[in-house]
Amino acid sequence: MGTSKVDAIAIGGFDGMHVGHQKLFDELGENGTIVVIETGYANLTPGREREHYTHYPIVYYSLEDIRHLEGGEFVAMLQERFPHLRTIVVGYDFHFGKNRRYSHASLCELFDGEVKVIDQVCLDGDSVHSHKIRSKIQIGDVSGANRFLGHNYNIKGSVVRGQGIGKTDLVPTINLECSEYLLPHEGVYAALTRIDDEEHFHPSVVFVGHRVTTDGSYAVESHILGENIQSCEKATISFVKFLRKNQKFESLENLKKAIGDDILNAKRELIHLGL
Repeated sequence: MGTSKVDAIAIGGFDGMHVGHQKLFDELGENGTIVVIETGYANLTPGREREHYTHYPIVYYSLEDIRHLEGGEFVAMLQERFPHLRTIVVGYDFHFGKNRRYSHASLCELFDGEVKVIDQVCLDGDSVHSHKIRSKIQIGDVSGANRFLGHNYNIKGSVVRGQGIGKTDLVPTINLECSEYLLPHEGVYAALTRIDDEEHFHPSVVFVGHRVTTDGSYAVESHILGENIQSCEKATISFVKFLRKNQKFESLENLKKAIGDDILNAKRELIHLGL
């Protein structure tokens, strides 16, 4: 859909595309579009990753390019881009323009169409915000993060060479480089992994952190349960449940036993969730 038909837009940073953001999108109607203001800090759904979590088209603006605009200039920019614009949807905490001095109240004064302001969204008495999702991921609470997101937390990356001992001494893993994403707290997770552009995800156990038992290097590696993937170029990891913290083992044999336990626990959790 070209911007000429757009009559409603939702404006925000929308990192995470979480359940709070979806409430804004619910107000867009048939000819709606999402306007993302890129701050450079998005690491839950960086860049165009947001497009996987909505059927609406997305238009991107860099904050650096528009941060100098006064309120009226900002609205004029939107009306020029969307000539049939009748409705603007924003969150209750939306600010815009030079020095962020304009709020949704200013928008109501400057825009002659309808401004819909969506109140904060709460789950179990706790307000949903991207910074809270980040905090949950950083402490390993991916279950809590997923509840706020409304979907599993996903990271994507290129496959890189690992230590080389997985296939010979432990279990085969896919090692990823995921520099654009916020990585969870060091530990072991029940997860799902998609290889290259396959449509389906494989049940997996994923390790994130420093390999303290072996070479000490930092790794993101996924072992796909019951399979040995020979080669691939990229992968997506979908985090489901935290299993245990990263820990140092006295020997490779002890590490291998722990990995066996991790595999059993991951299978149990994924089966329990119907995955």
